[in-house]
Amino acid sequence: MSVLAIVLIVVGAIVMLVLVGGFLATRRRAHEEEGRFDEHVAAADRALEEARAADKGWDRALLEDAALKAVADARPGWTIDELHLVLVDDRPGVTEDRAQFVAVGSGDELRVALARRDEGWVVERIE
Repeated sequence: MSVLAIVLIVVGAIVMLVLVGGFLATRRRAHEEEGRFDEHVAAADRALEEARAADKGWDRALLEDAALKAVADARPGWTIDELHLVLVDDRPGVTEDRAQFVAVGSGDELRVALARRDEGWVVERIE
């Protein structure tokens, strides 16, 4: 085998390694950015729901208190690390309003659905 053939094979192998490495790095970066994008969308959705709740005159403290009480009743001793408002359903009239929270903690999460009644916010369901 000639020296020229060996040099061409080595150069070809190096070019292939660079191409494969670039392809893998690009895929990894795209996957990481997709995860960050999903986090940003979720944060924006939560912020939108919070703003919507504030604009409609809903008392965030009352909502959170009702959600925390519901979690405490459903899972005594369960530690809540984060409480996220994820849905506000403001229907005509006061007694048809709904709100949903996601309580995160103890390596698990609970979805708490609240409904507004004449007596205030009550638990509709906990999943």
